[in-house]
Amino acid sequence: MCSGSTGTRESRKIDLTGQGQWLVVFGCLVVGMVGFPLTLVHAQSCTARTQNSALPAVALTPSDSVAPVIQYQVVNRYPHDPKAFTQGLVYFRGDLYESTGLRGHSTVRKLALKSGQVLDERRIGHKLFGEGLAVLGKQLVQLTWQSGSAFTYTIEDLSQTGEFSFEGEGWGATRLNSELVISDGSSQLRFLSPDDYHQTHTLQVSARGRPLEGLNELEAVGGLIYANVYPSDCIARIDPYSGHVLGWLDLHGLMPVSERPDRSAVANGIAYNAHTGDLFVTGKLWPYLYRLRLQSSAVLPEKRATFSDGGRSVETKKTTGGG
Repeated sequence: MCSGSTGTRESRKIDLTGQGQWLVVFGCLVVGMVGFPLTLVHAQSCTARTQNSALPAVALTPSDSVAPVIQYQVVNRYPHDPKAFTQGLVYFRGDLYESTGLRGHSTVRKLALKSGQVLDERRIGHKLFGEGLAVLGKQLVQLTWQSGSAFTYTIEDLSQTGEFSFEGEGWGATRLNSELVISDGSSQLRFLSPDDYHQTHTLQVSARGRPLEGLNELEAVGGLIYANVYPSDCIARIDPYSGHVLGWLDLHGLMPVSERPDRSAVANGIAYNAHTGDLFVTGKLWPYLYRLRLQSSAVLPEKRATFSDGGRSVETKKTTGGG
């Protein structure tokens, strides 16, 4: 979540030993570590497996069941602020809203989709690190990383309307049914009540029988929870009832490594247009935002789920598809 140049979470995540043995992750391709045997992980990228238990959970252990990698079409590419350390992204009634991180630079902002222009912006305290963003009811909720604080804003003009506390770290956020769902970089998702933000339950997320660590930015999409998996360019499609990963999106080809300013510039930020079914994705310090159209459906949870679509409630049913 943090920039590697700041010596905070990014560097602690990637320098696994603290002795300069760096994990090299380009998108979903784990290339290996200095001082360790070379390990190539790209069996359909995000569903790959490895024998090296020191690697992060993006490199998954083998099992009889492999979640499919979902194909997508890049419908459009839009300008995006290359200085934005994107931590949260939301599409609501035709506009994009973004939460950016880094201490002294954290904001919540409203963006013009086609131009990438910042239409409105609010800065948070210089000691705070902005994180996940979600629409909950008639307001925006922005998490912070380690302060245990979250802020609420009006959607219309980003006026701050309140603040609340939560346990642990804040990474990603989304709304599923009426609850706020947050991640903290572990394999666990936490569900908070919209009334007083107390924790109602947790969900352990697993892929191929192994906890999926690094859950980051979140987005509710058609009854599933999509999660950027840190530090990679993978998005996991999660059943919110079982916690199982049902499929993957592999974004590693969207932004060439040669165009990324540093190793912190991984994919982060997912927004969903429920009317078209398209996704908007970007990354930390990426100069572009991409509009994606998924090419096939996936198995939805057995139970029905509702999500917000511009103020109205939409109910999903279980469907089957090619994955």
